[in-house]
Amino acid sequence: MEIIKLNATRREESGKSASSRLRRAGQIPAIAYGRELAPLSVAVSPKALLQVLGSDHGKNSVVELAIENGETLTVMVRDYDYHPVSRELVHADFIQVKLDQPVDVHVPFRCVGKPKGVVTGGVLQQIFRTIPVRCLPEKIPSFIEIDVTELDLGESYKASGLNLPEGVKALLSDDQTIAVVNAPEKAGPEEEAKPAAGAPAAAAAPAAGAAPAKGGAAPAGDKKDKK
Repeated sequence: MEIIKLNATRREESGKSASSRLRRAGQIPAIAYGRELAPLSVAVSPKALLQVLGSDHGKNSVVELAIENGETLTVMVRDYDYHPVSRELVHADFIQVKLDQPVDVHVPFRCVGKPKGVVTGGVLQQIFRTIPVRCLPEKIPSFIEIDVTELDLGESYKASGLNLPEGVKALLSDDQTIAVVNAPEKAGPEEEAKPAAGAPAAAAAPAAGAAPAKGGAAPAGDKKDKK
């Protein structure tokens, strides 16, 4: 994985007013922290951060955070926030990592190919959208995929069958199902709700003049106008 460089400046002010001024200047507030790093308030370009998030590894990218005084930190994006209306980035969190120490991340997971069971009428169910893995930061794969072409009806793919790069370990049990071809539903919700032919109605209409059930309204014909 290529390490992406991201410039940052230290922030001395905090609060909503300071953050608003920062955003008007084309920056957003961010914070970097870690086991051996006390929280450090910085500012970064939202456009530059979007380029990081839009790269092949996305949020799992390894970033060299270059601070204006010559200090550099190796980090990954831990979290980020969008404005609820404009959908622009407004804040980011960075977690410090070390290139010689493993990290736990979630890697995008996808199935490729059309299963045999789907051809005969089955439905492919992908259990996971991401796979949790542990590896060194620079070994994080951009995605994990499996070829499900040979999966027949009722067959499943287990985590033990994942073909992962060297040094990458899935944090799932070997017998964990990650994809399966199921039989299609025999009847949809509307069909299941229909009564069988000749079956009695769910509830008979009350007989004329019968007293209404407790809490129920009286039949329309029994109402009398008040004078």
